[in-house]
Amino acid sequence: MEPLNSTHTSGFLLLGLAEEAELQPVLFGLFLSMYLITVLGNLLIVLAIMADPRLHTPMYFFLCNLSWVDVGFTSTTVPNMLLNLRTHSRAITYAGCITQVYFFAFFITLDNFLLAVMAYDRLVAICHPLRYATILKPWLCGWLVLVPCLASALDSLVQSLMVLRLKFCEALQIPHFFCEPNQVVGLACSDTFGNHVIMGLAAGLLGGGSLAGILYSYSRILASIWAMASAPGKCKAFSTCASHLSVVSLFYCTVLGVYLSSAVIQDPRVTATASVMYSVVTPMLNPFIYSLRNQDLRKALRRLVEREMRKLILIHGLKPSS
Repeated sequence: MEPLNSTHTSGFLLLGLAEEAELQPVLFGLFLSMYLITVLGNLLIVLAIMADPRLHTPMYFFLCNLSWVDVGFTSTTVPNMLLNLRTHSRAITYAGCITQVYFFAFFITLDNFLLAVMAYDRLVAICHPLRYATILKPWLCGWLVLVPCLASALDSLVQSLMVLRLKFCEALQIPHFFCEPNQVVGLACSDTFGNHVIMGLAAGLLGGGSLAGILYSYSRILASIWAMASAPGKCKAFSTCASHLSVVSLFYCTVLGVYLSSAVIQDPRVTATASVMYSVVTPMLNPFIYSLRNQDLRKALRRLVEREMRKLILIHGLKPSS
């Protein structure tokens, strides 16, 4: 096949999750529902934290940023998928595909970093409770978010530029519902060794480094909990990090499961279907995990809803029933 220069590549075809026409309305309704739940759930978390001064602490500051990242993560892929399902089109422009590659790499890397930062927050809260406010000062919390943002932006920029230099063959069909970097690189006719090196280094240094930080933090946390004398104290300490531990387990198990299974099962459609777990399902479940396990956040959400309901009642000139 003739290689096409990236400047002459008009676009790609996203083959999606299923080719059967009768499944398209079902997939549209399913993913639209999951996307709306993800956006509304995470925005409610953000609004509740911003509206309640009692939640203006480092833990909720990091959670607020994680919610923004989850909204951005799903918004990178799902809206385009919904548009394709609605219009019965599988096309995505070359610029649109490179944009997806950039933001996918940015948000998944930033997600890794924020989970590691939140693990450090729990380490300080449990191992150094009396020095918590002294250690995690506002300026440090700001840097713990800003530096990961800059590192993620740099990583995604390098990966996008590495894709831009590739030449593609005429068969530009991606067996996925978005421009997953590995799948896009796999379509290239030119040498992709540099791309695989960069992606491997990013996964090993950034992803592996974040996971190592999380494992180290929890090893210290478990050692501190184990050293506590009272059983109620152990339960209370563990409950403060149960939500974060659940989110970490869900995220890393799904990501590692997808990429390890893809090495064993040489079926791109199976890999695409499995990737729904970490790219769509996990961001949707995060608000439920945190709100169901966190009493302070549940109360803040309740107060937020009640306050907005009172505003609506006043606007419409209605009085609440006694």
